[in-house]
Amino acid sequence: MTECPIEPVSIDVREVLKGVGDDLMQQSVTLHSYLVTRPTGRAVRMAIETQLPGAGQLSLSVIDFSEVMLIDFSCADEVVAKLLQQYLADEPPDAFFIFRGVHEAQWNQILTVLDRQSLAAVVERDAGVFELVGVSSEDEDRVWGQLEERGVVDTEEIETLFGAHADRQALSSLFSRGLAFRNPGSGSIHALSRLVRHLL
Repeated sequence: MTECPIEPVSIDVREVLKGVGDDLMQQSVTLHSYLVTRPTGRAVRMAIETQLPGAGQLSLSVIDFSEVMLIDFSCADEVVAKLLQQYLADEPPDAFFIFRGVHEAQWNQILTVLDRQSLAAVVERDAGVFELVGVSSEDEDRVWGQLEERGVVDTEEIETLFGAHADRQALSSLFSRGLAFRNPGSGSIHALSRLVRHLL
């Protein structure tokens, strides 16, 4: 199997929030666990963007919310929805994202902004358990689930597994929405979760 030419990086949102805290006049360390107000969310998103490679370079970022106690709707919009929108505008996308450590206090806010913007994302709520959340079709859900179960589909298997017209359309949509990764060298298809196993 051809090695995948993409090296994931983990970005701890709490650490990013600490880094922008002084500029936002947040003097309390406690506040570094609370992602609230749109200016805060915008500053965090911009700080995350500085850690991403330039256009044309493949990247997979694990955005880790594990140590964030609370996120409001405006921050979810800035850090999740706008991040996805900006980097998925290219066709095909060259930046991919997984959102890790999303817990109950954040769940409704993140789902709401994804729904409002007709976006979908790969989320790891429990360790090693990945979900496709947001707006997606039944075919996308089904094909994503098959890919998630397999982890990697080599080129010679693609026609066998995804030969139906609906499957091919769903797979194409998953690629364009940054929800699955096609190795540009080998043509093999990777579930995003398989690419971050060594970061678990």
